[in-house]
Amino acid sequence: MEEFADKAGIKLQHVPFKGFADGMQAMLGGHTMAHSDSTGWSGHVDGGTARLLATYGARRTKKWASVPTLNELGYDTISESPFGIGGPKGMDAAVTRRLHDAFRRTLDDPAVLAAFEKYDQSVIYMNSADYEKFIREQHVKEKVLIDRLGLALKT
Repeated sequence: MEEFADKAGIKLQHVPFKGFADGMQAMLGGHTMAHSDSTGWSGHVDGGTARLLATYGARRTKKWASVPTLNELGYDTISESPFGIGGPKGMDAAVTRRLHDAFRRTLDDPAVLAAFEKYDQSVIYMNSADYEKFIREQHVKEKVLIDRLGLALKT
């Protein structure tokens, strides 16, 4: 966020909120200049009460194809949000496989795909091993960011 503001010549300050509702209310009320969240803002963009400046994904979204990604704007920032299902460490491999296969089949369900489309979410499929690798790498990246922004809990 700081790098984005510096390149644009704007002084922005990071203000953490408890969740989407508090952050969006602050922006709509004129208390903050911008708000960043997953897709809760889409109704406000569609309704004209908010303007979408950029998206975090690797590709432009279908719904807002004219809106650039942060990467396209020169900011090395990609933040995909694949959903995952976790289980206890040491879970039986056969159970893991059964769960994986069941959830994988949902990606062929028209109702599930319609829900993704409604919220302009792309399908990001990863098998169990790839998803575990992704999460471990993401944890390291996010820890660096949290530390850099001074958001880590002080113990």
